[in-house]
Amino acid sequence: MRTRGTGRLGAAAGDDSSAGAPRDRYLGARRGMVERIARGGVRDERVLRALNTVPRHRLLPDALGHRAYEIAALPIGEGQTISAPDIVAAMTEALELTGSETVLEIGTGSAYQAAVLSHLAERVISVEVIPSLASRARRALDDLGVSNVIVHLGDGTRGRPNDGPFDAIVVTAGGPEVPQPLLDQLAPGGRLVGPFGPRGEQLLCRFRRLESGEIQREELGVCRFVDLVGDHGWVPA
Repeated sequence: MRTRGTGRLGAAAGDDSSAGAPRDRYLGARRGMVERIARGGVRDERVLRALNTVPRHRLLPDALGHRAYEIAALPIGEGQTISAPDIVAAMTEALELTGSETVLEIGTGSAYQAAVLSHLAERVISVEVIPSLASRARRALDDLGVSNVIVHLGDGTRGRPNDGPFDAIVVTAGGPEVPQPLLDQLAPGGRLVGPFGPRGEQLLCRFRRLESGEIQREELGVCRFVDLVGDHGWVPA
C-alpha cells in the first residue's frame, strides 16, 4: 500500500517563530507525527507539508487535544471518529492532486481531511450527513481561515451532481460498495479513493476513470472505517 518515505521536514507553513509571533505548543508533536508518517511510506512532499500545516488539535474536542498527534483515530461525538493521520495521508496521496483540482469529500466529520485537502486542491466540496458535525465543521474551517472548502449537509452517497464532474473524490466512511452516483460524477482521468466492503473490515480502493470512460479499480490495502450511511450505503442502525 505504501512506499518508503523521506527525511525530516521543515517548519510548518505559517509558523513564525520570530519575536512577537505566538508559539504553537503542538508544533514539535505535529512535526514528529509527520516524520512518522513519512517513515511509514507516504512520499508526496505536498501531502506531508499539508499535514505539517494543519493544526489537528483544533479540530478535536478540547479534552482530546493532547492526543491530536498520535497515529490514532479518535472520537469526535455522534458515534464518529477523526481518522488516524496516517490513513488520511495515504488516502490523500492516492488522490494524486496537483493543486488545480475540484475535489468532492464524502463525510466531513471533524473537517481534518477537508483542511488537509484545502492546501492541495483549488476547491473542495464536502458533504456531511450528521447536522451537528456539519455545523461544527463549518465553524472549525472558518476559525482556521479556510476559504476554499464548502460544507453541505446531505446524503453524500448521492454526491453533488450540480457541482461535478470532480477531478477527485474521497470517501471517508466504509460502504458495502462504491456508490454508483459517485463514479458517475468522476471526470475523465479522475480518481476516487475510499474504503469498501463488509462492516468491520474494508479494502481501501482507488477507482480511476480512463479517457475512454472505463473505470479501473486498484486495491490499496485493508482498513476499517465507520459506516457510510445513505441511499447508496448502509442503512442507519
